[in-house]
Amino acid sequence: MTENNADTETGAASQIAKAEPTPQGVRTLVIGAIGVVFGDIGTSPLYALRESALAASEGGPLLRSAVVGVLSLILWTLILVVTCKYVLILLRADNKGEGGTLTLVALAQRVMGKGRLSILLIGMLGAALFYGDAIISPAMSVLSAVEGVKLITPALDDYVVPITMLILITLFVSQRYGTARVAAFFAPVMVVWFIAIGTAGAIHILDDPDVFAAFNPYFGVRFLYHHPGIAVVVLGAVCLAATGAEALYADLGHFGRKPISIAWLYFVFPALALNYLGQGAMLMAHPEAIDSPFYRMVPEWALIPFVVLATLATVIASQAGITGAYSLTRQAIQLGLLPRMEIRFTSEEHAGQIYMPKVNRLLLVGVLVLVVSFQTSSALSHAYGISVFGAMLMDGLLAILVIWKGWKWGLAATLALLLPFVVIDAAFLSANLGKLVSGGWVPVVLAAFLVVVMSTWRKGTAILFAKTRKNDVPVRELIGMLKASPPHRVRGLAIFLTSDPETSPTALLHNLKHNKVLHERNVILTIDTDDTPTLSDSERITIEQVNEDFWLVSMRFGYMESPNIPLGLALLRKTGFKFDIMSTSFFLSRRSIRPAAQSAMPLWQDHLFMSLARNATDATDFFQIPTGRVVEVGTQVTV
Repeated sequence: MTENNADTETGAASQIAKAEPTPQGVRTLVIGAIGVVFGDIGTSPLYALRESALAASEGGPLLRSAVVGVLSLILWTLILVVTCKYVLILLRADNKGEGGTLTLVALAQRVMGKGRLSILLIGMLGAALFYGDAIISPAMSVLSAVEGVKLITPALDDYVVPITMLILITLFVSQRYGTARVAAFFAPVMVVWFIAIGTAGAIHILDDPDVFAAFNPYFGVRFLYHHPGIAVVVLGAVCLAATGAEALYADLGHFGRKPISIAWLYFVFPALALNYLGQGAMLMAHPEAIDSPFYRMVPEWALIPFVVLATLATVIASQAGITGAYSLTRQAIQLGLLPRMEIRFTSEEHAGQIYMPKVNRLLLVGVLVLVVSFQTSSALSHAYGISVFGAMLMDGLLAILVIWKGWKWGLAATLALLLPFVVIDAAFLSANLGKLVSGGWVPVVLAAFLVVVMSTWRKGTAILFAKTRKNDVPVRELIGMLKASPPHRVRGLAIFLTSDPETSPTALLHNLKHNKVLHERNVILTIDTDDTPTLSDSERITIEQVNEDFWLVSMRFGYMESPNIPLGLALLRKTGFKFDIMSTSFFLSRRSIRPAAQSAMPLWQDHLFMSLARNATDATDFFQIPTGRVVEVGTQVTV
């Protein structure tokens, strides 16, 4: 089961976004979105045009036509992929105001009567590729920023990797303290960043005003047509300009469609366009600046402040990716794709501000390994595009199902709208597949591993459920038996957690078998995950009284909420069901899993599932049950 509410920095804004903000509220959300949503795509000018121009030069002199062609491809990638696909279309495909890949999965599964497994597989692949992005993005962004120190003095060249690693370690270690305080600085820093890069670009446009020809898509298409030998390589670099575009959709629930759209259309995109145009004009006038066109635009007196500002901006971009990974993991757990993991809440006010130690450690190890292995942002860029556009392609495929069936547009109209974007995403993804040997294998291997993990967990839990249900007694049948032949009664309320309300909880059966007692009042409690992101209190609790001794209670949580049994019990009390928490006992089953002689899964998959199960967070902590009131009953099950 899961929990999500993405970026830690956005919990407060999330609440405002869902309450039809006032004009002042919209302005606040616009500034907040600038600070959180656009960190990744906002730092792409550090490397996107450099890598594209290097690819277009083919190792020789950089031609003016190549600069205009590459720049045209970058600008139209931002216009088509970011503006048209995400801002104008996908931001409208929300689930009660929430967005993201797994939100599309929930929407698609709701509207499609068939093919739910295939939808889930697309979602798993998209989520797995997002994790690749969450690991590569911090390494790539911070490396590209720190590399600016080489222009200050070549003597610092050997210190780029150590400085990068120190910054990243500090960033990940600080996650345990929460980012609420740091978040207050995010928006101002990013506002200054976009103003700075836009101004630097605007000044250098005068180097060669002919750069404005890049707004004509003809020059981008012509470049690809006349350079078929390097077209794939160039596209693989151009796509770096759109990294982070999926954050616009993933953070929809935190800021709302209107603030994100305003921030992009009227501030972020103009700043990025000015910067890319300035870099392009400078390269047309000074092709020798190709080694670092971003930093070459900056006057020597401003170089150190720019490096510091760029480093702060990339740390902010990395923070958004890290908290996005927490959020996605939380959703995946709720949707049954990953085992339970520890979730710590770093704010008493905002449930969206979370910290997941296990995810944090894995991300840190992955990021440091990438930095040490690739050493430079240019080398690491080869690993970037596959994860980014692979995830975007999955979003596009899921969006087709949602708009076709959910919006009832009809298949022809839906394909006319979305197929061009799917083709663009597929083209960029294909272009990056050529980098498999030089680094593209990293997100592919990582995504394949995560898909195996998610599919194994889902398959293993289904097998486990089927096996335990085979031996279970229908709950109503058991209640009837206990009524006819009552055991010894003890005072108090017993709450038995179960995943299936139709069968008797294992903990109840073992309590009767070994302790030979039954409490005065007994609740069979089921925790369900809904396909909507959040639920109101009125939707949370369902209660059915079977007889004077037994009640069937269902607690429902959205896939972006944290299962909280004490909260649910407080709502249960409001329905008129009275109880004293101090005389209440919670009974949970703790299963010890062993491989069966004739397993439904291969042996390696059995061991993977058992390892995942052993490392799952204790149900007591996950469901936030008071630890002093819990009784765990152990059982052994084979899969």
